[in-house]
Amino acid sequence: MTNFFKHKMRSKSLGEIIGWVILGVLAVVGLAILFGFVIMWLWNWLMPVIFGLPLLTYWQAVGLYILFKIILGSSGGGGKSHKSSKHSKSSCKKEPKSEFSKWKYYDDFWKEEGDRAYKEYVERMSNDTSSDSEE
Repeated sequence: MTNFFKHKMRSKSLGEIIGWVILGVLAVVGLAILFGFVIMWLWNWLMPVIFGLPLLTYWQAVGLYILFKIILGSSGGGGKSHKSSKHSKSSCKKEPKSEFSKWKYYDDFWKEEGDRAYKEYVERMSNDTSSDSEE
């Protein structure tokens, strides 16, 4: 991964890199502020009416979000974690890169073999359904 960043940053000047970092920080701060207001707005719109709970301030909404992140987990991603999949590396068979070169025959195979096999399958299925309906 570090080689990827070295490659991507090779053509960038120091000013461009600093500009992207500042833009990223501003984007994160802006999204955090927006997210706090969205939580506050949704809470104040729904919870007092439905459950009779008190209204929240902005900082209470941000604190509630942080609390839920601590309790429920940091990212909430749907994928498996690397810790839980003990056999992920041992059970995955790594194919050499040369296997990818065989894909150049894929289109030709389906033009020749696939069409013929499909026609045979359709013919076989139509014979099976016609023989079933005769019985």
